[in-house]
Order: sequence, then structure tokens, then C-alpha cells
Amino acid sequence: MFIVDRSAALIRPKQPFLDWLNGLPDNEVMLSLNDIRSDCTVILVPEAVEPEDGISYIDDLADKLFEMELASWVEDEALWPKPRNLKLFWEWFDVEIHLGVMDSVSEEIHNTPSDHGYH
Repeated sequence: MFIVDRSAALIRPKQPFLDWLNGLPDNEVMLSLNDIRSDCTVILVPEAVEPEDGISYIDDLADKLFEMELASWVEDEALWPKPRNLKLFWEWFDVEIHLGVMDSVSEEIHNTPSDHGYH
């Protein structure tokens, strides 16, 4: 095991995100909150001493994270909520900060830039 000089943030959609998702035109599959929260986004953030440090970093990335989460479900930006802002991000997402991160794999991590989502 290796100690990583990062902390982790889990980004979990909340009910307003689900309401938006289920209300999309031509939506044929009604999802539950558990469906969209069970495989949530995890990002590495700078090593934090206190959870508030991680939250502050998330505040700085909120626009990009919001877009990434929306794009992971719907590519058509015309369907995304507008306007988006920091207040709306926190209304739509829970964020858990985990201060300690361990790596159990001895191979090096390979970074690949991501434009948007992954779903």
C-alpha cells in the first residue's frame, strides 16, 4: 500500500438532479435516487488537512464538475439547466471529502485529460 498525497471527493447527485433527469423530453426510463447515487463520481483533490479545504477546492471546480455530471447523462447542452451557479451546484450535489487516500496498486497512474463525463 502506498500513501497518496491527495484527498478524495465523492460527488453524489441529489433529488433536484434526479427530477431534472427524469423530466427530460423523451425520457423512457424513470430512475431512482439510489440508481444515480450508487456509482458516483470520485475525484482526487489536493491533499487536505480539514474537510473544509476540500470543499473550498470543490467550490473552485464547481462549474466544471457540474458540466461533467450533466454531460455524463445528457450530451445535448441545450437540455442542461440554466443558469448554473455555485448555489445550484450545492443544491444538486452532496460532496463527501475523504482526507486520506491509499493506493494498493504498485503500477504508476496514467493521467488522461477528460473533457466531460464517463457514463
